[in-house]
Order: sequence, then C-alpha cells, then structure tokens
Amino acid sequence: MLKKLFGYGVLIIASIVSIFPFLWMVVSATNKSVDVTQGRILPGTHLVENFKNLLTTVDIVPALINSAKISISTTILSLLIASLAGYGFEIFKSKSKDVVFNILLLSMMIPFAALMVPLFRMFGTISQTVPFLGIDTLTAVVLPTLTTAFLIFFFRQSTKMFPKDILEAGRIDGLSELGVFFRIYVPTMKTTYAAAAIITFMASWNNYLWPLVVLQSPENQTIPLLISNLGSSYSPDFGVIMMAIVIATLPAALIFFIMQKHFVAGMMGSVK
Repeated sequence: MLKKLFGYGVLIIASIVSIFPFLWMVVSATNKSVDVTQGRILPGTHLVENFKNLLTTVDIVPALINSAKISISTTILSLLIASLAGYGFEIFKSKSKDVVFNILLLSMMIPFAALMVPLFRMFGTISQTVPFLGIDTLTAVVLPTLTTAFLIFFFRQSTKMFPKDILEAGRIDGLSELGVFFRIYVPTMKTTYAAAAIITFMASWNNYLWPLVVLQSPENQTIPLLISNLGSSYSPDFGVIMMAIVIATLPAALIFFIMQKHFVAGMMGSVK
C-alpha cells in the first residue's frame, strides 16, 4: 500500500512539474506585461487586449502559413523517404547494407551547427542558377531537413516486427515491389507513421536555427522567428509574447492529442 502511494505521489509531482509551464504560459497570456515579469500565476483580464496588440504589432498569419507549409511538406516527404529507406534496409538482403546503415547512423553524431556554413554556401550557389531553391525560400528550409538518420532507424526497427509472410503473399498475387509497399506495408504500419509524423511535424514546426540563417525577408519568416523578434525589442510586451506562444503551440498540441493513441502504439513498436 505504501509503495503504491509513493508511486502515485511521484507521478502527481511529475505531472505538476510537466504541466506548470504550459499553465503559466496560458495564464500569462491573460495578464499585462508587468504581471508576467512579477510571476503572477492567477488569470488576468487582458486576454483580448493582448490578442489585439499582437495583431497590430506583427502580422502573425503569414508566419503561421509559412510554418504550416514547411512543416506539412517536410512531414509528408520525410515519412515517404524514411519509410522507403527503412523498408529497404530491413527487407532486402545485401552484404554492404549494414555498412551503409552504420555510416548513416554515424551522421547522427554531427551537430547541425557544423553543417550550417557549408549548407548556406551551397544554397547561395544554387540561388544563382535556380532562385526558387536558393537562399530566402521556404524550399531551402525543407530540403536539408527532409529526413533524418533517426527516422530511418525508427522505421527499420519497426519493420523488424512486420510479418514478412504478408509481403510474400502480395508478391505471389502479382503485386510489384512498390505495390507491396504502398498497398500492404503502409496501411499495416499506420501507428509507426503516426508516431513518426508527430515527431517530424513538431521538430519542423519548432525549427529555429536553420530558418534564422536562410530566411532573410520578413514575409518568409516562420512563427519561431516572429516570436524571437517580439522578444528582442527594446521594451518587449511579455503578455503579447505569451499570447503568440500560445497560438504557436496550438497546432502541434492539437495534432499530438488527435494522434496520441497511435503515437504511443507506434513508439511501443506495435504493428496493426
């Protein structure tokens, strides 16, 4: 009994610690800037005022649209590329396959900050010949983050538990390899796709460093850049900043809650 009470107590404390930053963020969006700086944790009456001030201070809608374009396109393309790679690494047999996969995993040890300068120079060169793929375009944000070694590893590990007999049955029925992939593998691995989609979308939606480097015009800025600009003014209005953060948090939180069950199943490695 005491052991169970102790376990519940630890979980309650951990829940409070996890939820408090989000609660304080929402409460701060209803308070004046001075109340936020003083650490007020009670709801205020300035929610509508902060929202109006946000709309008059910055143009938040284009920033949300830019972030949505980048995040949605990155998520769709990343899932397609990473799942194809993970499927290929696990299903097809080759002597050099594991060597290539290990080299791919080694790339996870390279911090993205070390790649920014060569990437910027590469896209700067591309800008001279193919402007829509170069600097200060949304495409330049998407391309370097299309997929990651972790995502390929994630799909390969999930594919290990995929029933291979189903694939053989599809091949016997006359399906091509792409037909087997899209008509059998993809529907069966929906929980894995859901988990990978949430991870990829959140990472892309919250991406700050590379868009800061490559996006140079105000009309192309994403929502993290807009919030950063709000906080870098001479006298920032923290109530307005918290309102912008709440708005920026809603899309990612909504997607997570909608796909929560699939996310847990996918991270557990279940195949349905």
